Amino acid sequence: MQRASGSNYSMVKNVVAGNHLHTICSSGNCPNIGECWNSGTATFMILGDICTRACKFCATKTGRPLPPDPQEPFRLADSINMMNLKHCVITSVDRDDLPDGGASFWADTIIRIKDKNPDITIETLIPDFDGKGELIQMIIDSGPDVISHNIETVERLTPAIRSKAKYERSLGVLRYISGKGKITKSGLMLGLGETEDEVISTINDLYEAGCKVLTIGQYLQPGFDYMEAVEYIIPEKFEEYRILSLEKGFSMVESSPLVRSSFRAENHVKA
Repeated sequence: MQRASGSNYSMVKNVVAGNHLHTICSSGNCPNIGECWNSGTATFMILGDICTRACKFCATKTGRPLPPDPQEPFRLADSINMMNLKHCVITSVDRDDLPDGGASFWADTIIRIKDKNPDITIETLIPDFDGKGELIQMIIDSGPDVISHNIETVERLTPAIRSKAKYERSLGVLRYISGKGKITKSGLMLGLGETEDEVISTINDLYEAGCKVLTIGQYLQPGFDYMEAVEYIIPEKFEEYRILSLEKGFSMVESSPLVRSSFRAENHVKA
């Protein structure tokens, strides 16, 4: 893990702060913030920094969000241009308070980014939008290069860890995305009490749903109010899962303790 300092790190931090943007890098206490920000990349979080869900693994604030800021897509597009990014990742809090879950805001944001930065590639790490195909289609139609939705954990642990999301619903979201011909990606955390058989079953389910890219990392408890880590998985086991996933047919797999959803995401456009 690279230390969170350096000239590029400071530049990204200043641009994010100066344009009143949010990143999951800081909101989610990501351990890779030094490496990513020093390389001039960041995962931007739109639609505010307050989530309507209260998942037991996530450090993002939960509560009643503010109304969407209509200027945020423009500020984000300008910030990406200032940072001279070639690839960016966009995610968001869940906005169950909005009639469309924020899908139209998502689409507008992607379009604004592409208008201002015509050569950029974009990964979107999206909520489940309650599994509604017409809302997911709005994201697809806006033209991102990679669409990611995280399964997060195995089926048995999902009700205890993800506040409203459902395992089968998330698989349905991924099936819909892959069925439209988009590069489809998902992420899985280990160390929450899952068994090896459950991990392998989840990997199989993700592959059958059409995922091409998979990230696997160690769950780290972000604070006292969150789910405790049950186990710290050894690096060799992560490597076993990486090889197994590639042999299964995934195009790209990032698997090690500190891997997070957006780790080295610029490479996943090639999947």
